[in-house]
Amino acid sequence: MSEGFTLIELVIVIIILGILAVTAAPKFLNLQDDARYATAQGMKAALQSSSQMIYSKAAIAGLEGAASGANVSVAIGTGVDETVKTNYGYPVTDDAAKTVSLDGWKEDSSKKGTFVSDSDKDGKCAVTYENKLTAVGQPTIEIKDGCK
Repeated sequence: MSEGFTLIELVIVIIILGILAVTAAPKFLNLQDDARYATAQGMKAALQSSSQMIYSKAAIAGLEGAASGANVSVAIGTGVDETVKTNYGYPVTDDAAKTVSLDGWKEDSSKKGTFVSDSDKDGKCAVTYENKLTAVGQPTIEIKDGCK
């Protein structure tokens, strides 16, 4: 009577572990994509929140109905007030970067209102802010497909 495992049993266990590793690996490797998308969602939420805050300040000043050119002053944690131009109470596209802290993100120098993650090497993951309001509504804030 022998004790222990036979060579066949060990090979079968190794094969089963290999199959499990192959099926589980893509899920773990996809975590980086999930993290990139979650970061982009955070940037989108920051832009939405800051534009709502600017709108509130514009409404208090009676500027929510003014077309492009009305100025609203806001502090974003730097201790320095920034003057933000608004269009119907929301920040204009060119001033969107003034309304958020760009920690880990940068504004695309060739396209105002487009924010790219510092960790995104190919530049495909971006969040865009666009204020083309003509009267009522909210600015468009979108996460580009490269973040998914």
